[in-house]
Amino acid sequence: MNVLVIGRSGQVARALRSGARDRAVQALGRPESDLEAPAALVETIEHIRPDVVVNAAAYTAVDQAEIEPDRAFAVNATGPEAVALAAARCGAVMIQISTDYVFDGAKRAPYVETDATMPTSVYGRSKLEGEQRVLGANPRAIVLRTSWVFATEGSNFVRTMLRLAKMRGQINVVSDQFGCPTFAEDLAKAILAVTDRVSDGGAFGIYHCAGCGETTWADLAAETFALSAARGGPSAAVAPILARDYPTRAARPANSRLDCSKLAADYGVRLRPWREALAACVDDIAARGWRVE
Repeated sequence: MNVLVIGRSGQVARALRSGARDRAVQALGRPESDLEAPAALVETIEHIRPDVVVNAAAYTAVDQAEIEPDRAFAVNATGPEAVALAAARCGAVMIQISTDYVFDGAKRAPYVETDATMPTSVYGRSKLEGEQRVLGANPRAIVLRTSWVFATEGSNFVRTMLRLAKMRGQINVVSDQFGCPTFAEDLAKAILAVTDRVSDGGAFGIYHCAGCGETTWADLAAETFALSAARGGPSAAVAPILARDYPTRAARPANSRLDCSKLAADYGVRLRPWREALAACVDDIAARGWRVE
């Protein structure tokens, strides 16, 4: 199985490379994988002729996307479409990583794949259009929606909280937004498991793939600090606040919970509970000397 990953330095791309083991996984980063100008990338895909293409690259600056909608749509929608078309010409499966931001967050229960999508931000709309374009371009495409991704490296909520705890004794954190935290390492393992099974007659379409269980940003921060303190790392008190008291340029879904039972049923893949995954992540950060700057 020859897997080509679009993206090299992002959280999921790094996890895919480190978790590849005996799989033939090749990652492309900039400048050869520029989704804003994908001609060279398409040529590379058609030259390599992989069995599976995983697009782990995206425009993820949620607030900045409100100012740069053209860039967001190029990277998250038209670029992935070009990749999906190239993959289709090679007979390759395309796996597109998407997001909970395709929903408005108004539902009171976890979202399933068939729920209506109503994104409230440019980022969410660009990712939704990317889903639609990829599925339309390649009949052997899989869209994996995930949420609240954190990792040992890179820019993410867990590392930000630990960095702030080195400077502050108390941190305000939103307590009325709910989601399923997802460890990038676990997401990468799920993606690789799907790539292993898809060639054996696996189904295509949209799937949800997130950590088991749910929490709020405030409780995620509190658990991060508890784990860190137990390991001699930075910690701070959490002051819960409402989302309306922390205004952002782009609206965030109040409910980002994803029901992942379809992925478990079709592929036998289920991510571990988020608390267990968070403990593993904090262990990794501690082993690296709490370098979160």
